[in-house]
Amino acid sequence: MKWLAVACALGVALCWGLYGPTLSHARAPNREWGPFKPYLFIGIAYLVIAVIGGAMMMKLAFNDNFDYTGTYAPAMKYGFLAGCLGAVGALFLTFALTKAGGKPAYVMPIVFGGAVSVNAIAAFFSLKQGETASPMMWVGMGLVAVGIILTAGNTPHGHPPAKPAPAVPGTNSSAEVTQTSESQDDTTTTT
Repeated sequence: MKWLAVACALGVALCWGLYGPTLSHARAPNREWGPFKPYLFIGIAYLVIAVIGGAMMMKLAFNDNFDYTGTYAPAMKYGFLAGCLGAVGALFLTFALTKAGGKPAYVMPIVFGGAVSVNAIAAFFSLKQGETASPMMWVGMGLVAVGIILTAGNTPHGHPPAKPAPAVPGTNSSAEVTQTSESQDDTTTTT
């Protein structure tokens, strides 16, 4: 069954790896809306998928009950905490992408490399007395840091958006051209 765990982990990597690039498409080209407008629908998607998907998996895959009292209380408490961490992480990620100019190639390696390191540190601090961590964990974290730098610095970032050409005196701006063509269309239809 380890192959199933690896397959699911690869599914997570695929989905979360595409999260940043997909979110970068939700940016307003001319700042017609703020960067957190799409975040509301991220929340709706999380809610719908978590509630419906979670309920289906509870019932169909594990024949579980919907009791969250007594011995089941940690499932509610830590499930809610994990959901908060995920949602706050998505909030930070959305803000990070806005500050990176919508370029997920800068942000995503830091997010995922950093998450691996935070996970390792959390595991280290949860060791029981007498248990030790392999020194190779620290080597791995160092290599992750090198990987973050190499990946973020060498991933294709695309060209910066083209700046609009400055208006030249005596020429029509695009708004004037649009108004002129609209008024010509109006005259054509009325005659």
